[in-house]
Amino acid sequence: MGRNTAKNKRIKKGDFGYFKAEKKRRILITAALFVVPLFIFFSAWIYHGTRLTIWTVVATVGCLPACKSVVSLIMILMRRPLDEQLYRQIKSHQGELVMAYELYMTFYEKSGYIDAVAICGNDVAAYTSDPKTDASFLAAEAQKIVRKNGYKVNIRILKDLKPFLDRLDSMNKHKSSLEEGIKFTPDERYPDLSRNELIKHTILALCL
Repeated sequence: MGRNTAKNKRIKKGDFGYFKAEKKRRILITAALFVVPLFIFFSAWIYHGTRLTIWTVVATVGCLPACKSVVSLIMILMRRPLDEQLYRQIKSHQGELVMAYELYMTFYEKSGYIDAVAICGNDVAAYTSDPKTDASFLAAEAQKIVRKNGYKVNIRILKDLKPFLDRLDSMNKHKSSLEEGIKFTPDERYPDLSRNELIKHTILALCL
């Protein structure tokens, strides 16, 4: 029973394995979106013996969502999944922290890959193994948006793994003091989420 529950659990954004699962999901969605208008087009063509019917227009318009889905699919296909060995290494330091994994943060000016993010109180620590990621820019932009949502966080994205793992250990060790004195009013839209989880939710909204 427990094994089936774990197997059927849907992998969500922020979970390890998200990119791999999302690629499969978007391939199926894109294929389905193309099947319907193409079926209409060819069925009408065979039935009427010509392509010059209103159904051709309907099929063409029906392809627009499919084309949009193709763009979304291409974007996710370009993303690399988090290395499982690296994930296990980070996971072993997670402790009681609220974390997200395998993220691709996007802004108008720049985008970048982030392996993991940890949230505790007003401290947000992240790690990227991608040398092309502009960590300072992403941290500054993400911090602005999260603060606009009412959370006075300090976001730092590290490019070296050991300092990040050390930071996770420190955040776990001082978790009580990091969260002490912070006033929190639950969000009516997400009454079951803690403050740390709401900050994670806001960060996830910035990611692909």
